[in-house]
Amino acid sequence: MNLFRSLPHGCTPARTSTGWATLGRSTLCQRALSTTTLVPEQLAGTAPAHRCYAFLHTPQPPSAYPAKYTTPVQRKLLLATAPWGGAVNFAWSPSQPVHPCPPNPTNAEEPQTYHLTAFSSARGKLEIEAVSLANVEDVARTLHAHIEPRTTASGGPSHCDSESAPNDLHLYVCTHGARDCRCGHTGGAVARTIRAELDKRRERDASDPSTRIKLAQVAHVGGHKYAANVLVYPHGEWLGNVKPENIPEIIDAILARPVRPMHPEEMPICPSHWRGRMGLSKEEQVELFNRFSSK
Repeated sequence: MNLFRSLPHGCTPARTSTGWATLGRSTLCQRALSTTTLVPEQLAGTAPAHRCYAFLHTPQPPSAYPAKYTTPVQRKLLLATAPWGGAVNFAWSPSQPVHPCPPNPTNAEEPQTYHLTAFSSARGKLEIEAVSLANVEDVARTLHAHIEPRTTASGGPSHCDSESAPNDLHLYVCTHGARDCRCGHTGGAVARTIRAELDKRRERDASDPSTRIKLAQVAHVGGHKYAANVLVYPHGEWLGNVKPENIPEIIDAILARPVRPMHPEEMPICPSHWRGRMGLSKEEQVELFNRFSSK
């Protein structure tokens, strides 16, 4: 007989001196939040290798997503792009363009359309106004073309297409609390702190460089134990173990870099929080980090 079959979702059995007890999500979350933070050297190489990252805009925030959130459009686009290094996630912000969400977005029978924002290590940012099951193959081909560098006048590759890389700088914070409470707790606190810091800077100076920053929240990115996770695009930098008190220095460090995908040989942004970079394999991420950390 399976004693744990009837346990409610989010509960885990634990052995006590008098038998088995059930730990609820709040207890598990407290335990997870009290775990020791990893040292920076263990972060490098934990970002999944990718050449392009696409965000499907949703009208609801990640705090409203179920633990495992997927839709037919997302699954089909991921299936088409993953073989060449594409990744597809969901994103939300109050100011982003968005299409109405059907009552049950997981149902393939209901029509669904998304605005898409994507970034590649070759050409930077790309916006697609409407992605649906009807055109997902065409969108996949467009994204595939977006990972190929343009050639310069001399015939060599260009690291980034400036026409598709506007001055906007994007910060994506994982706040998917139903997937892991650390993302909801620490990620949520970091997202609120970023918003407060940006508002403070803009109130002080309407022309402050931080006006270029656009903040959004995203679903699960992998690496709950590194929460809060902050993805920096078009740079392609992934940061982990971010806490609210780190935000001012992280914003300063990001604003000090050009708004474009990072070149493979450039020094990581915020090395103590650096998980990796778009366009690099995990081995290349570790090698790059070790090269700069040894200097």
